[in-house]
Amino acid sequence: MNTHMEVKDQLSIGEVAQRSGLSVHSLRFYEREGLLLSVRIARDSGGRRRYSEADVEWLLMCTRLRTSGMPIADMRRYAELVRLGPGNEHERLAILKEHQQHVRDQMEQLRECLDIINYKTDVYEKKLQRQDPWEDPFQPCAHSVSKNASR
Repeated sequence: MNTHMEVKDQLSIGEVAQRSGLSVHSLRFYEREGLLLSVRIARDSGGRRRYSEADVEWLLMCTRLRTSGMPIADMRRYAELVRLGPGNEHERLAILKEHQQHVRDQMEQLRECLDIINYKTDVYEKKLQRQDPWEDPFQPCAHSVSKNASR
């Protein structure tokens, strides 16, 4: 636990926010939601939060999990398991494997989206290089809109 850290090894909430890219509000949220390794973050004599390097490293991993779409409940369960220590590695692995597949699925969907965007940018670049009239199949031209409107 962080209560025995040397003062020189402790970081303020502002320092952790700067290093992690999280806001002070987000850091408090992560703590409140039970997403940190320490159940209670160490405090100085004035009651201000004091973090360790291990806390910062854990937060960086948590932000990657969250950015990649891991639900808070899964992050909380994973943190609980890590805090419990050895003996639950199978459950930790299952959580990470499930999320790994979710990220792979997301990446495939994004690749498909990028393929469409690449196709469309190629079409527009070729059209602009030729400088000839061209109708976008996804953009109705004025005469087809007026024809359809009269039907």
